[in-house]
Amino acid sequence: MRALAAASVWGLVAFAGLAQAVSLAEPWTGQPLWWLQLASLGLLFSLLAAQPTWARAGLMAWLFALTWLAATWWWLFISMHVYGGLPAPLAALAVFALATFLGSYYAAAGALAWRLARGRRAWSALLFAAAWLLAELMRGVWFTGFPWGAGGYAHVEGPLSSLAPLIGVYGIGFVAALLAALAGPTLATVDRRFGGAAAALVLLVAVVALPHREYSRPVGTFSVALLQGNIAQDEKFQGGTGVPLALDWYARELVASRASLVVAPETAIPLLPHELPQGYLEGLAGHFGSGGQAALLGIPLGSFDQGYANSVIGLRAGAQVYRFDKHHLVPFGEFIPPLFRWFTNMMNIPLGDFNRGGVGQPSFEWLGQRIAPNVCYEDLFGEELAERFVRSAEAPTVFVNVSNIGWFGDTVAIDQHLHISRMRALEFQRPMIRATNTGATALVDHRGVVTQQLPRLTRAVLTGQVEGRDGMTPFARWSAAWGLWPLWAVGLGIVLAAAARRPAPASASHPGPGRSDEAHR
Repeated sequence: MRALAAASVWGLVAFAGLAQAVSLAEPWTGQPLWWLQLASLGLLFSLLAAQPTWARAGLMAWLFALTWLAATWWWLFISMHVYGGLPAPLAALAVFALATFLGSYYAAAGALAWRLARGRRAWSALLFAAAWLLAELMRGVWFTGFPWGAGGYAHVEGPLSSLAPLIGVYGIGFVAALLAALAGPTLATVDRRFGGAAAALVLLVAVVALPHREYSRPVGTFSVALLQGNIAQDEKFQGGTGVPLALDWYARELVASRASLVVAPETAIPLLPHELPQGYLEGLAGHFGSGGQAALLGIPLGSFDQGYANSVIGLRAGAQVYRFDKHHLVPFGEFIPPLFRWFTNMMNIPLGDFNRGGVGQPSFEWLGQRIAPNVCYEDLFGEELAERFVRSAEAPTVFVNVSNIGWFGDTVAIDQHLHISRMRALEFQRPMIRATNTGATALVDHRGVVTQQLPRLTRAVLTGQVEGRDGMTPFARWSAAWGLWPLWAVGLGIVLAAAARRPAPASASHPGPGRSDEAHR
């Protein structure tokens, strides 16, 4: 019976981790579920509080994170196995290994929160939130960072979304962890449960009562056309199929469009300029160089001697060709980490070591707008996009994301990435234009609302109006000045303040962070 009870507890932890993954974009509709994110984290806190040792609490937090992360980006398996040709067992093992490694941050967070808060119920919820914040920051920054699936993205809708222009996605994650820990049952005394729930309710009401202030202001409207080629990923770089199809379709739609700005997705042109048919790029440059239209299109640039870049070029009248080079590269796909070339050599992926563009590259100026491109998962890194807000007079009025999520098939990755873009729109109060190969091609306004969207996996053009915005949100101001350091300071400050307090006497049966001293006595 004891073994069965123990197994059920560990099963409950795994279930909570799975719920955390579902909360980011549930598989049936792709919508975020903010309440489920709070519930899953609250359940984890309750289970951690009941553990007899810090080591057991850490192991439990690791299992939660492993399940959450693996279930969030299981679709990496598709890119490695289906398109990369890696044997299925090795691809599955790679996903598991990545989740195991990144889950170790949360294991440390769970163990640290338990150890420092033991027997101090006043500290337990705050310490849990601080430790969780530090784990999220570690995952988002260390080893180039892979913050896909951070808990704050579940709150792109709901009561905590109003915090985005103030404290950003990681700040929202901290508040969510605090709410979850306060509201979750802690297996302590009845008054503790009711007291925590009351504190959580007060905090939630305070957040909801915050005025939804407009920190940005409109600076003009213009028409856009977003091209979604839907070129099959296994044909995209094939000379006999995907390449001629892409060159023909994108050229026709670029020239046929009457929108002020036409945007084609990441590597829409899948060849280097010198590999293109004679006159191809010159023809497009001539078309947009002689009229009242402009274009942004994804294309690889460079040479063997100078290196290659995953780039966006801008074509417009009266100016040289604009160029943006992707800064935040994808490990294994766009750069090979040290000691891992053997791994990439096992896959048949037509990418390799790319050059890295600078942070805070100039915007593409058109019709009085400052249009800032970002490529693929670069929009995960709000602190890097904030580099463009260092000088307010040069800050972007519109963001443009060009992506190719075709690597991951028709999966929830498309919905997850859309919510990431929506969070950036909320943080900076800027519209986000998304042009993708297979989806989600969409227009997102400065409130993070999707105003128009193409069906995924269709070849089509989305036309609409975009309102540029000027002005600075608090998040844009402090992250442009200090990056994520203010959030690091909050997390570390709480942890160090708790560590500086005189620890309670050690005991083999010492209560966990959620148990009261009265219950122990």
